[in-house]
Amino acid sequence: MINKQSGSLTYRDAGVDIDAGDALVDRIKPLAAKTMRAGVMAGIGGFGALFEVPKRLKEPVLVSGTDGVGTKLRLAFEWNRHNTVGIDLVAMSVNDILVQGAEPLFFLDYFACGKLSVDTAASVVGGIANGCEQAGCALIGGETAEMPGMYPDGEYDLAGFAVGAVEKSRIIDGKSIVVGDAVLGLASSGAHSNGFSLLRKILSHANAKPDQDLGGRPLGDVVMEPTRIYVKSLLAALNEHGAAIKGLAHITGGGLLDNVPRILQPGLAAQLHRDAWNMPELFSWLQKKGGVADTEMHRVFNCGIGMVIVVPAARADAVAASLAALGEQVYRLGEIIEQAAGAAQTVVI
Repeated sequence: MINKQSGSLTYRDAGVDIDAGDALVDRIKPLAAKTMRAGVMAGIGGFGALFEVPKRLKEPVLVSGTDGVGTKLRLAFEWNRHNTVGIDLVAMSVNDILVQGAEPLFFLDYFACGKLSVDTAASVVGGIANGCEQAGCALIGGETAEMPGMYPDGEYDLAGFAVGAVEKSRIIDGKSIVVGDAVLGLASSGAHSNGFSLLRKILSHANAKPDQDLGGRPLGDVVMEPTRIYVKSLLAALNEHGAAIKGLAHITGGGLLDNVPRILQPGLAAQLHRDAWNMPELFSWLQKKGGVADTEMHRVFNCGIGMVIVVPAARADAVAASLAALGEQVYRLGEIIEQAAGAAQTVVI
């Protein structure tokens, strides 16, 4: 409507509340401050965030990644659970750049909505700051976009951007992987942020409610469990074992079947043993309620394995012991074999 006193329209009349945006920035600043680390030169509030590449790196290579949270957000809206999707957002990008050996340095977020709720946005950004603390990277900037008419009330979208650095000589590319190497797996914390379109279809088909029991916990808690961030444990393992860690695969969209081949040269395949790890109850429940075939489960969900590691067989126990001491649940999943003609590069037997 037209302002009766001045006869002119305002941005607020058009649905954008600048004051709410300013209030959100004030709420975000102390959250971002908790994530600061060496290298930050200018962060929240400027037009661009400045970060100095660590001087300890002789030949630094920057590694970047971007991702979102996917349709897991629909459950956040429906169940009013906004405090952990920010962790998911950070995890999806920092785990991706980690697989090339990169230490995450800083993170930026993009939060878009139709009408800005300061409380909801602050809850989301609180999760982002939490994720950055877990990853040891700084939250140094981002964008909040209030766009009336683009999103229904109460809904928003998220995107995240991570930048890390690795010494050029220590980039992990999988090229040294050979037949006979061992394949280790690190346990996931749940479904992470992938496969939620199928997951939500199964929830609807089963008429499932977030407060119903699943393994002694509310189903909503199990489903919304944030993505595990593997940065600190794997960076420590890389410092200890160096080149023995030949390849890393973050198990995201595409599951075990499509992600492990991304680090394998032609002619190689990863043979994983179905009985090498226990599939968490969430996935067993989803498979049963949805009547999902084994192959589809392994192609859509992580099925309990969030990160795959390839090491020489002779070093497998030592690497596994180091990661276990750092708090990871480690499984000996299988081994690298020659790829049979016409066969896939990940085989679950």
